[in-house]
Formats: sequence, C-alpha cells, structure tokens
Amino acid sequence: MPITKSELIDQVAAKLNLPKARAEQILDVILDSMIETLKSGGGVEIRGFGSFSVREYKGYDGRNPRTGEPVQVQHKRLPFFKVGKELRQRVNEGAAGRKVP
Repeated sequence: MPITKSELIDQVAAKLNLPKARAEQILDVILDSMIETLKSGGGVEIRGFGSFSVREYKGYDGRNPRTGEPVQVQHKRLPFFKVGKELRQRVNEGAAGRKVP
C-alpha cells in the first residue's frame, strides 16, 4: 500500500518531534528543490537511495487505439528514477520469504 504525503509528514513530525506544519514545510522545500532542479535539466542524487533525472523523448506519429486515426505525439520530457544499490538491498531484505503473486 503506498504512503501518502500526509503520512510522510506525520512520520517526519513524530521522528523529529516537530509540529506537523513545520514537518510539512520541510518536506515541501525538499520536493520543490528537487522539482526545480529537474525542470532546469539537472539531476538529483541521494546517495544510498537513488537518482532522479529527466529523459527526453522525441515526438512521433502514433495512432488512436480506439479509432485507428493517426495522432501526432508531441516531444516530451519525463522524470526518471534509478534506484540506488543500498535501497535495492534493503527492499529485498524485507521481501525475503514472501511470495511474489
């Protein structure tokens, strides 16, 4: 089950013994800084966690799957996350012994 932003705020507030409003400000500053860096073409690397970058995709001629009509797909930039080695290992430790559906 995914964790929501408000749940992250609750966890930060509890761990650091801060008011929730202050924890929300901290999380917002971190996320806004990451977004601005990615928008400007930079990357974000959090050692042990992973790295965020932006990948560029050229426009192409596609088709509407319902009608078959040709559609021009525009050039786009999408965020990309590459998991770090430590995060990968820690996640796999928690998965040991669980069945994959």
